[in-house]
Formats: sequence, C-alpha cells, structure tokens
Amino acid sequence: MIVHSFPPIIDPGCRMLVLGSMPGAASLRAHRYYWNPRNYMWRILYALFGDGREPDEAYEDRIAFALRSGVALWDTIASCERNGSLDSEIRQAIPNDIPGLLDEYPNVRTIICNGTKSLAELTKHFGEHPEVRKRELLRMPSTSPIPTRDYRGLDDRLEAWKRLLEI
Repeated sequence: MIVHSFPPIIDPGCRMLVLGSMPGAASLRAHRYYWNPRNYMWRILYALFGDGREPDEAYEDRIAFALRSGVALWDTIASCERNGSLDSEIRQAIPNDIPGLLDEYPNVRTIICNGTKSLAELTKHFGEHPEVRKRELLRMPSTSPIPTRDYRGLDDRLEAWKRLLEI
C-alpha cells in the first residue's frame, strides 16, 4: 500500500526539526503526528519542555506546544510502500524536500532524526546537501514503543532525548 506523510509543522521560531521516517498506521488514519497512544514522542516533548506535565488532550494544543518550544515536526519520507507501521517494511521511499524546508526556515539549527530509518533516508538523499550539512545532526532513539537492545521503554529513551535541552 502506498502511504503519504503530512505537511511539516513549523514556524519561523523553530530551532529544532524532528524528523520521523513515515507516520505509523494509527497516525496516518488520524492524520496526526505521533497519534498512536503508545508512541513516546509527546510524553518526551512535554517532559523536556513542559515541566513534566502530561501532554494536552487536543492535538491542536500539542502542536501549539511543540511550536512554542521551538520544535518542528516532519518526516524524511514523503511517500512509500508499507503495510503496517514498521520502518523495516518501508519500500520505494520518496523523500520530502528537507533542504527546501531548511532554506525557508533558517532558524532551524538542529536536525533530530527520530530513529535509524529517518537518519538513513536523510543521509541517503541529502547527506551532502549544504542546507543539511550546515546544521547539527542528531540521531535519537526512536520514540516507537517497540523495545530495542539499548532502549526498553520511556525512561531510557527520555534520558537520551535530554540532549535536546542542550540545544
């Protein structure tokens, strides 16, 4: 099945661009970033920039919070073939125009890749592009709830994502 990502969530005040790979099935159905309740992204952002409070219920409030915090959201992949939500199932990926977005929003100083697939697609398509190279590039552990060898749950992922506080 061919799936398509969403438009970027960004404004001129954003200092960081968090790039996922492609929204998961639950997010695609809802047409909302990180809308699977098991995904850790919103809990991580609120823990880092919201004094630990719980994420707002309304999606629009979450987006406003991210933007107030200087965090933009997008995906490295514009469209791909994928059944389900796993990055390992992504085929025929077509990238979003990350350099074009960065050119339009010069205040973005740091690109944060949410997981390995996001970083792999970004570097494959735009790793040598000047708009990407002039920014700090970080790979953070995926906010997916699927445990990995190094990251079992929210707490260890949050600890890694605390690097954003230094930006």
